[in-house]
Amino acid sequence: MTTSVNRERKRFQVQILNRGGDAVKKSGRQDRIIVALDTQDFSEMKRWVKSLKGLISFFKVGSELFTACGKKAVKYVRDQGAEVFLDLKFHDIPATVEASAKAAAGLGVKMFNVHALGGVQMMRAAKQAVKDISPMPWVLGVTVLTSMGENELSDELKIAMPLERQVIHLAKLAKQSGLDGVVASAREVKHVKKILGGGFKVVTPGIRPAWSASQDQKRIVTPRDAFALGTDYIVIGRPITGAKDVKGAALRVIEEIE
Repeated sequence: MTTSVNRERKRFQVQILNRGGDAVKKSGRQDRIIVALDTQDFSEMKRWVKSLKGLISFFKVGSELFTACGKKAVKYVRDQGAEVFLDLKFHDIPATVEASAKAAAGLGVKMFNVHALGGVQMMRAAKQAVKDISPMPWVLGVTVLTSMGENELSDELKIAMPLERQVIHLAKLAKQSGLDGVVASAREVKHVKKILGGGFKVVTPGIRPAWSASQDQKRIVTPRDAFALGTDYIVIGRPITGAKDVKGAALRVIEEIE
């Protein structure tokens, strides 16, 4: 851990104490916050990453940023000493996904994802693509998007299985395929962990602090509740990046979970 990181966290602890709180007990949760860099503006992305240096060590590069800026966005984050979750949700024929997975791993990302609905053969191809890469990135299966609810699943997609059971079903397929974990709402985390084991990772989007608007997310959970439910990593974007004081918003989230 760098000196700048230590100094920033020390300042954070002093802030908590000055507000009359108890001494901070490090839980390691701060390192499991992934901030979503959802923008098409490379300069804006750099400003966010610089503002959060020393506080946040993990960032999500999604389809919006990657489509607009390409792999230079991943390189910039890595050059700042942070990890990258490449959130491109690959969903194609197995051969194409295998090639895409190899390319993603070549960028030095910590983890990337594929749609579990692509099936076992496709997911196995993604995992096969990275098996000889060191360090090996985690491959996650996307279950059901957190913007979706029961109505979309049953009425639009004609999936008769209740949402929670569909998440568990897709998580089982992901583990059967050799993936390292899944992307799922915190509301399903307990069931995923109970059935598939604590070592099977769950990354949770749709995170909104109590003081933040839900916007287009439906199955939302607060940062504190997500960790209490057993999630391994939380993905949070607009409540932090959309704030006037980006660093202050991040500190507020850290205060909540630590």
